[in-house]
Amino acid sequence: MKISLLLVFLFSIPLCYGEDDPRLKNASREEHGGWIYLHLEGTPGEVGFQHGFLLSDEIDDALKMFAYYLKGNTQKDWTFYREAAQRMYWPKLDKEYQEEIAGIAEGLRAKGKQYDKIDITAMNGWMELAWYYLPALAEKEKAGSGNNKAPGNCSAFIATGHYTEDGQIVMGHNSWVEYIVGERWNIIADIVPAKGHHILMDSFPGFIHSGDDFAVNDAGILNTETTITQFKGFDETGIPEFMRARKATQYAESIDDFVRIMTDGNNGGYANTWLVGDIRKNEIGKLDLGLKHHRLWRTNDGVFVGSNFGTDSAMVAEETTFDTNDRTNSPNARKIRWEQIVEQKKGSVNLEVAKMFEGDHIDALEGKVENNRCVICGHIDEDPHGAPEFGWGAYYPAGSVNGKVTTAALARQMKIWARMGHPCGQDFIAAPYFKAHPEYAWQAKFLHDMKSGEWTMFAGKP
Repeated sequence: MKISLLLVFLFSIPLCYGEDDPRLKNASREEHGGWIYLHLEGTPGEVGFQHGFLLSDEIDDALKMFAYYLKGNTQKDWTFYREAAQRMYWPKLDKEYQEEIAGIAEGLRAKGKQYDKIDITAMNGWMELAWYYLPALAEKEKAGSGNNKAPGNCSAFIATGHYTEDGQIVMGHNSWVEYIVGERWNIIADIVPAKGHHILMDSFPGFIHSGDDFAVNDAGILNTETTITQFKGFDETGIPEFMRARKATQYAESIDDFVRIMTDGNNGGYANTWLVGDIRKNEIGKLDLGLKHHRLWRTNDGVFVGSNFGTDSAMVAEETTFDTNDRTNSPNARKIRWEQIVEQKKGSVNLEVAKMFEGDHIDALEGKVENNRCVICGHIDEDPHGAPEFGWGAYYPAGSVNGKVTTAALARQMKIWARMGHPCGQDFIAAPYFKAHPEYAWQAKFLHDMKSGEWTMFAGKP
């Protein structure tokens, strides 16, 4: 009787792990400047477990936010996103990324968070599913009904040769997204995988990729991107963008490698203009990656910029509804400003200039300082026009949410600089915003203050 009672007691204890789990010995978590620096190391399963365990509270919060926010914004519940991810994405993931995602889920359960691998897969692919797959479904049902408002995320540049102070590569990026999501985009992931290259990138809790895409690897390959707005097209049979982006960051040893991995199995999801650098060759490239079309430009002496406009004319004409002639839309207005500012600073672009670029507030249409959709450091929440090309109405709570910069000299040492919040340093304070704009008060459950930290340097651990 005593034995049977003991067995019942033992089997009623939930499986759990402690901080002394051997899989955690090479992992660490630190907090600096509003960022969470996360060092992960080992096999895919180990890297995943470390990630899920050390970020369990943040991933739990992010999953709850997505379930709430996507239901309110797309009228589809989390079950829909799980089903789509399980059917379209999970079977197409390479084994190592399946193991890493399963490891994240295991790490979460070890901390008492009841999620599974499909929750993590759906979260990694949320942008593809919400802004590409859903419009494609609507278009199938009724031509012209797809809400073709693929968002305009980010302002970025990469320069080398006569444009930079030392003639070597400088790269910068700020991420534009809804603040309810962006206030959580505060992870610096330092990953030393068992295979492939050491990675340092900004990221989001639970992501195996960067997501807003600013990364360096120890082969000397840098990458960042800006989305191609008002993009249409999605291939359900393709490989998810989030896996291709992670794989390219982990395995690329040249610009050609990066392009090959990103175009292999391309599903059209999260269509981007990618800016890529190879510090060993001092070469930079720009890849417009649509679904039907892609085109690469490259140089050892020049600059490429991105602010959500496509450059390949065939892709823009056939795969977007973007008006390239409307100077007042956000992508074109920022393009004008980028062209001004990089020429003004030609020959002097360095780390500090890159930081200044990403926090720039000159509206090129008005010729003065503004807080709106037309500046590189965007503030849609202060713009009465909103950004309708992205599906964002007047004063919508969205805009720049972080900034990152690096140089060839820093990248050789696996170092980047990052600023959480608006790169200009301005805070977003929720209470007065919701009082002024009650139409967005439904987001208040998960949208909090977004304070801007200081520029902080992060280095990958050897």
